[in-house]
Amino acid sequence: MVEYTPDHVGTVTKYVFVESPSMTPGELALRAYEASEGVLIKETCFGLQVTGEPGAVDRLIEVIRSIDPDHIFIKDRGFPPGDSRRCRANLGGARPGYLGHEREFRLLRY
Repeated sequence: MVEYTPDHVGTVTKYVFVESPSMTPGELALRAYEASEGVLIKETCFGLQVTGEPGAVDRLIEVIRSIDPDHIFIKDRGFPPGDSRRCRANLGGARPGYLGHEREFRLLRY
């Protein structure tokens, strides 16, 4: 196995899941951009992916969660983007983890 060398040393990535009757991932992304402080934000089908320095990411997450705390959920990313140990570009097949996120949403009671 090739040794992994991260592209963004010293950063963290978190997933933000929105399952809200009053807010879409696009609307949440706009609110997140306003408070981002240089954090990289990517809108996804389930919410956002945010990457940046740990302190800046934590401050952004605090702002995002305050918008709708009962319908916005945060999850740490297990492997960094492009990590050959987990990247589907290297492993082939479907996007890993998506079905797990879908199942987790069904388990939530609100």
